[in-house]
Amino acid sequence: MKKFEYMEKYGFEQLCFFQDKDTGLKAITCVHSTVLGPGLGGTRFWNYATEDEAIEDVLRLARGMTYKNSVAGLALGGGKSVIIGDVKQLRRDSVRREVFWRTFGRYVNGLSGRYITAEDMNTTTQDMKYVHMETNYVAGLPGRSGNPAPYTARGLYKSMLACCEHVFGVSSASGKTVAIQGMGAVAYTLAEYLHKDGANIIFSEMDDEKAQKAIYDFGAKRVALDDIYSVDCDIYSPCAMGATVNDVTIPQFKCKIICGGANNVLKDAPVHAKSLRERGIVYAPDYVVNAGGVINVSHEFADKGYIEEASISDIDRLYLRILEILRTADEKGRLTYEIADEMAEARIDAVRKVKGIRC
Repeated sequence: MKKFEYMEKYGFEQLCFFQDKDTGLKAITCVHSTVLGPGLGGTRFWNYATEDEAIEDVLRLARGMTYKNSVAGLALGGGKSVIIGDVKQLRRDSVRREVFWRTFGRYVNGLSGRYITAEDMNTTTQDMKYVHMETNYVAGLPGRSGNPAPYTARGLYKSMLACCEHVFGVSSASGKTVAIQGMGAVAYTLAEYLHKDGANIIFSEMDDEKAQKAIYDFGAKRVALDDIYSVDCDIYSPCAMGATVNDVTIPQFKCKIICGGANNVLKDAPVHAKSLRERGIVYAPDYVVNAGGVINVSHEFADKGYIEEASISDIDRLYLRILEILRTADEKGRLTYEIADEMAEARIDAVRKVKGIRC
């Protein structure tokens, strides 16, 4: 990847690399856009195979946050951080864990508010408490909006009901079979909603403890990791890593809807969104359906402070936003991701003109 060419093409502002030899910290922070406000996005901890893989992930995620925050109507831009390493090894040493995250917080503070971090995959509110010891540019702390996962799951569930309304004519998942990839915090809470609604749940998960809990709590059926794409289901919900909708998986799908909590689920958006439409599969743009967590976090910055009821009210509006996108795409014969992108870009362009920003 020619990084400067890629950043220029997609409007990236900043890509930063942080390392600390003593703690083993290897972090990359990307600020995609600050037109709407400071770039907000969580910190993901993952054992990436290569540095280039980590760079590609943080770039895609940061840009996705810009679009997510824009469509959600937030006064926030897009940013993201990824940390390369084994999170389980770090958590075995409480002293090292504190120093590790405080070091990261010191680096975040050095960005002077252009980027605000929060928890994400494999990071916790406790980690963010350590980050907060070194910087105020962190959200999702205990006593404020807290863990974003339950709110992400709520928005995802409401979006899924909108998809059901659009495809099946009823805003309920009762009697529907939902295939969930992954059973992490967001997916588990989603499964709770679906189970109460009377849905049948099939899932894949590499962690045996998480899998057994889902089987016990929801009567869910577990399948092998690579088999989740080909199960007979009404809805496929990718809730793990991105790019799982691709040339290999699309021919296997037997669903009517794809609506998941993972980011960047389309490997190549123009190509794979078109392939899904040709197969009669409705795709709900991921950065819209999974915006519940960031909407909740954004309420920390409200004039009256964080009020959960106000946050939930805003999250539940995702139902109407998804319906609008799906119906507009049908009316115009367009791809759903194109409609969502245009909504995001129109708002960013309007604010750019008001602020007099030329680039």
